[in-house]
Amino acid sequence: MYTYQGRDMTDIAEPATYPITEVNRVKRVHERGRYDKATVHAILDAALVCHIAYVIDGQPYCTPTGFWREGEHLYWHGSSASRMLKAQREGIPVCLTVTHVDALVMARSGFHHSINYRAVMAYGTAHAITDPDEKLRLMDNFIDRIYPGRSKLIRQPTPQEFKATMMMGMEIETASGKIRDKHVADEEEDYEAVPAWSALYPITQVLGEPSECARQLPGLAFPEGMSDFTPGAKFDEVMTKAYRRTFG
Repeated sequence: MYTYQGRDMTDIAEPATYPITEVNRVKRVHERGRYDKATVHAILDAALVCHIAYVIDGQPYCTPTGFWREGEHLYWHGSSASRMLKAQREGIPVCLTVTHVDALVMARSGFHHSINYRAVMAYGTAHAITDPDEKLRLMDNFIDRIYPGRSKLIRQPTPQEFKATMMMGMEIETASGKIRDKHVADEEEDYEAVPAWSALYPITQVLGEPSECARQLPGLAFPEGMSDFTPGAKFDEVMTKAYRRTFG
């Protein structure tokens, strides 16, 4: 069951795609645009860090932060003293973006050099989570989103830690994905006319070997919920599996 602010959202039918507006419409290389929720959510769920753009008193800002998705809502957190969160908690429009870099593409002209990528831009209105029970639930979910089941192994936040943490959320009002997933694509005449070595270099971010805490208590078993955290595993795939373990 998926709940939002205590409301059961499981049986509420949702459209399969996000509405296409002048705000989220992909205009440059429009055929790369994706508006179906399955694709947009998959790109979001494979990421850990996003960038959130917003305006304060006419000045634009863009802040990187950890985030996660629950249904049609995105959540992030930070210090209660944060200028970003103090501005956002009153309810301001934001644009949340993520990008996965998948390959470098070397072509025979500067114009056709490219990058393979998966990206999302999601739009909504940020608001603070003020209900204490909901805030605590989300704090646990942020841990479990990365490390499934870990909130049950660690201590709960102290009153001071709880007060010092602000939890933010936004409903995805609309969103679009954009994907480039192809090899070198040159002008036809350049394949024979330009003697420049060309190639595609895949890029993969992987987990390394864990370095255990020097003060680890003896006899502790590796957490069962983190069985996907194996050295050499692709990070975006680990994040996707962690999301599914926690939220289904």
